[in-house]
Amino acid sequence: MSKSSGNVIDPVDLIDGATLGELQKRLEEGNLAKEEVEAAKEKQKKDFPNGIPECGADALRFALVSYTAQSDKINLNIRRVGGYRQWCNKLWNAVRFALIRLGDGYSPPLALSPETMPLSCQWILSVLNKAISKTVESLDAFEFSDAANTVYAWWQYQFCDVFIEAIKPYFSGAGDNNSLEKAHAQHTLWVCLETGLRLLHPFMPFITEELWQRLPSPKSFERKASIVICDYPSTIENWTNEKVETEMETVLASVRSLRALRDELRGKQKNEKLPGFAMCENNLTSEIVKSHELEIKTLANLSSLEVLLKGEHSAPAGSAVETVNENLKVYLKVDRAINAEAEQEKIRHKIAELQKQKEKLQKMMSASG
Repeated sequence: MSKSSGNVIDPVDLIDGATLGELQKRLEEGNLAKEEVEAAKEKQKKDFPNGIPECGADALRFALVSYTAQSDKINLNIRRVGGYRQWCNKLWNAVRFALIRLGDGYSPPLALSPETMPLSCQWILSVLNKAISKTVESLDAFEFSDAANTVYAWWQYQFCDVFIEAIKPYFSGAGDNNSLEKAHAQHTLWVCLETGLRLLHPFMPFITEELWQRLPSPKSFERKASIVICDYPSTIENWTNEKVETEMETVLASVRSLRALRDELRGKQKNEKLPGFAMCENNLTSEIVKSHELEIKTLANLSSLEVLLKGEHSAPAGSAVETVNENLKVYLKVDRAINAEAEQEKIRHKIAELQKQKEKLQKMMSASG
């Protein structure tokens, strides 16, 4: 940074925000020569035409920590800090969603039994365990960027994007079985929030303290006065479940493929709930998909999901298709006529791209040394 270049960023301006006029007034009050002031003003107009938005201390702190994978000389991007400010809003909304689902009289459990829970609950606890292990390992090695990115990835891509969406049906149904699943979802939701906030706390101390204070605590349990004096999370042995993680990866891969098919649609059908089909190559894949139909239907926004077994069923006519893996294809029923030649051309293009990747890898692997 250089004052004469007009690219000096005061941390307080990032935390509280500053208009372009305020930034330029400070240049005038400084000790730069008149010609340097004018040059710096032009640079500020170009870099900050609308001033600097209010980002808050947590967003700035998290951005600076995430930059530590680079050298100590970084090219700070204010938009990146603003992105973390928006992420703080997402955290706030996630906790608000949870508190509504937990209800006023909710009392958290002192311990969980994951083996009795639905797949989504078992999965989020297992991946949370991995996130805790990786974060602690990275902090011990002073790899702060890796630690911050691990916590961010769990919150953003696993808790918010998947788990919160997957458990919504448990709060909308009725019946005894649904009541049990709802209770499991509530307990898992609370444990994830309470543990996840403690995991994030060193990186974003202010918002995590505020949100943690709003969480209910177990009865007959004396909660500490502040999150800052709580124990940092540690792994819990019975949370880890590799089998569940493998099954959930099949579910999520199917959902990604179905969403890709939906993205190709035009008009009103793009937002409609459409019927889906899963063509399985073997009984094992069929059993996995059948046992997790609810999660796939919910996350892919389907009206129905029919599981088919190759050799016993034929591919559904009038459906767009996407290959998930060597054992599974998914289909989406659409109103418009499927252009067979266009679909074949898409597949031929994909084969050509994969062939290029294969040849590139083979060339790298066969290189001497």
